[in-house]
Amino acid sequence: MSAGDRPLPSSSDEEETDEETTADETEEDEQEETAPPSRPAPRTPAPRPNFKISTFLYVFLGLLGLYMLIDQQFRNGIADALGVSPGKGGPLYWAIGFSSDYLLLTMALAGSIEMLITSLAYNYTTDWMKAARVQKWSSAFRKVQMEAIRSGKKDRIAALKPHQERLTRLSGEVSIAQFKGMAITYFLLILIYTWVGIVIGDANSVQRTISLGGALIDLNGFAVPYGSGGIPWWFIIFSLYTVPTSMIFRRVLKTWWLRRYEVSHPRPPVGEAPGVLA
Repeated sequence: MSAGDRPLPSSSDEEETDEETTADETEEDEQEETAPPSRPAPRTPAPRPNFKISTFLYVFLGLLGLYMLIDQQFRNGIADALGVSPGKGGPLYWAIGFSSDYLLLTMALAGSIEMLITSLAYNYTTDWMKAARVQKWSSAFRKVQMEAIRSGKKDRIAALKPHQERLTRLSGEVSIAQFKGMAITYFLLILIYTWVGIVIGDANSVQRTISLGGALIDLNGFAVPYGSGGIPWWFIIFSLYTVPTSMIFRRVLKTWWLRRYEVSHPRPPVGEAPGVLA
């Protein structure tokens, strides 16, 4: 029998084929209905922030300094632990107390120690190159922003928004780094000033009396009286010790840091920088 002579399928065969197809579709529908719903892909957990002991110390010292400022008894207790008199000896008093016989020298050394530690902390937490770049970018961006505002063109002002957001973020990073150094400064400032005040207060009248400008003054006396209190002489003299000392230490450490950065990041010769066409 040739291909052209093949018998055509009868109607009964077509009905059987349709029934088989309908049965297969019914089975597929039943399987889809009974199949468990597909579960969504598990979400990737957010990365946990890394614990930094340095950040913990900054926050702890900042809160401790704030609590010392509020609670005088707690503040005096920590200062007493450093030693404030021959009868209440401690590590700091044994080192620079000199039995309260040279209070001006004690104040000078205490101020130097305080400013040295705070300057080291400030220099450690501050990226001087980043701070300089942000300051330079801020100055340049301010000029461009003022020109855009004067022009009155909204498209120019809108085009500056991404740059402003980035500059704000960088400025915040620099400020946070400076706040870390300020936390240590704040704690030591309160502690050392309290310690110097108690040491002078526990000294006798002869030890507290000094010659200033040809006149004898009591370091615990008030240079600027106000009501029943005022600002004592020792506070003014100690501030005159600490302020210039802090400026000197910070300038020296900043110069040293910049020199180290210059050595570790040498500038390429002109015309050989990557991406610059000769």
